[in-house]
Amino acid sequence: MMMPRPQALNAIRADTQSLGFDMGSPELTGSLLCTLAASKPGGRLLELGTGTGLATAWILKGMSADSTLLTVDTDAQATAVAKKHLSEDARVTIKTQDGLELLKALQGESFDFIFADTWPGKIDKPELALDLVAPGGIYIVDDMQLGWKEQIERPVTDLILGVWEGQRRLMKLLETRTDFVCTSLEWSTGIMICTKKASIT
Repeated sequence: MMMPRPQALNAIRADTQSLGFDMGSPELTGSLLCTLAASKPGGRLLELGTGTGLATAWILKGMSADSTLLTVDTDAQATAVAKKHLSEDARVTIKTQDGLELLKALQGESFDFIFADTWPGKIDKPELALDLVAPGGIYIVDDMQLGWKEQIERPVTDLILGVWEGQRRLMKLLETRTDFVCTSLEWSTGIMICTKKASIT
């Protein structure tokens, strides 16, 4: 079972294909994000890696009217698509800037939901994103299947090797973080969901 699609999704997908952008989140991941976003009424949500707004649309669909979403990406062409279709929603702020710079600027703040779908906050300096998660908040990463599935399906490039190494670092970091409870799912592109404990026991 999957949630009904966001209204803007088809138009975003059409513009995504015209742009030749091939790194958007699949619908299974989007449906999960929609469900998880709905668990944070009145919450502050953060998306690292807007892309063209495919996942952003799903997150917005699940959010309550009094929730807010901050989403960031360095790709101006991609975020232009997201802004075109989603910026009329007053709940969302779409930034075109380096995600690592934003994470550094946000330190000391807190978010109830963080979806890390780009290098900053997942492959590069994941601790900066984890430190922003509020008690009871959730941290979600996708594309965690790359290390065990695509190894036999794609040529191994330096980029893929870098992602695999980043995955291993993230897994090791999460194993040492006693303030998070995490579950890995070999589903969709490989999902990991972590919840920050209200207190450490």
